[in-house]
Amino acid sequence: MKTLFTAEAISKGGRSGAIETPDQLLNITLGNPLELGAEKLGPNPELLFAAAYSACFHGAVRGAAKKLGTPVADSIVRALVSLREDDDGGYHLAVELRAHIPGTDRPQVQRIMEEAHQTCPYSRAMRGDAKVTLVVS
Repeated sequence: MKTLFTAEAISKGGRSGAIETPDQLLNITLGNPLELGAEKLGPNPELLFAAAYSACFHGAVRGAAKKLGTPVADSIVRALVSLREDDDGGYHLAVELRAHIPGTDRPQVQRIMEEAHQTCPYSRAMRGDAKVTLVVS
């Protein structure tokens, strides 16, 4: 497998801290909706993930639509990411993806979304396809 590029982000302080990138394209104080008073300090990790997933999935939708011969002008993809807690105190993400393609009937949009879900790297990662390497530095 060929690596196309690698993105790097650094977290300081966890959910109630900040994130930055070495090139300073991102330098964000995080807000924590689970901590009273900190919820409005900035975006939370789930919001950032929703933003990234919606953009990535939208690219996959555009590719799938092209493959299926459907124009996608003015299309919109919305990602809703929820943080959930199970009965054992473990945390999980739940994602709902919504797509709107003006002028395209619902069954065709569904076909496009299903095709996109097979190729989007975020969708694949959510199915356990991502390789995660743990390194102590």
